[in-house]
Amino acid sequence: MINNDWDEKLKIVLEGEGFKKFYRLIENEYNTKTIFPPKDYIFNALKLTPYKDVKVVIVGQDPYHGENEAHGLSFSVQEGIKIPPSLKNIYKELYDDLKVKPSNTGDLTRWAKQGVLLLNSVLTVEKDKPASHKNIGWEKLTDYIIKLLNNKEEPVVFILWGNFAKTKSSLITNPKHLIIASPHPSPFSARYGFFGSKPFSKTNDFLVKNNLKPIDW
Repeated sequence: MINNDWDEKLKIVLEGEGFKKFYRLIENEYNTKTIFPPKDYIFNALKLTPYKDVKVVIVGQDPYHGENEAHGLSFSVQEGIKIPPSLKNIYKELYDDLKVKPSNTGDLTRWAKQGVLLLNSVLTVEKDKPASHKNIGWEKLTDYIIKLLNNKEEPVVFILWGNFAKTKSSLITNPKHLIIASPHPSPFSARYGFFGSKPFSKTNDFLVKNNLKPIDW
């Protein structure tokens, strides 16, 4: 399904009867409603960032629910789509932190290819209905992914923005890893501690300290 080392890592889940039954439900949703992201992009985060390459995880909630926005990466939108408010604030913090000029695209594929797993907790959504696929089954898979990453020998940075993402900290118990938690970059909460949190420099400092290549944000 994914065509890299995630297939073997997730085999016990993906080949289980429970997941197969759940995935038939998802396929039925695609056949009868407008669901995002496009079906080929559901596992895009895993396809672009193999398990062996994961250095950073940015946890999101569920995909954007507007036309042509979601493409399987948390906080990222497809090329040519207007940059969403949360991502604008991420770019603002990136500039304040590392003086990286804001990109004119909201497509974060470049990060994913460097080992930044842009993982939403829920991988699909019905058009114009945020959180419509919450608690129907995706979380079992994505929590298992976080547990697998917690087991990695190599240090990993987990970036948890907002209260929802912070709930995943209970899955991250390996002292080798670094958790960076702050309020969500949404315009409703960014000024309460996201701005000034410097997650990008903190991530790179940790990677360098552990003899890993820093991310070119």
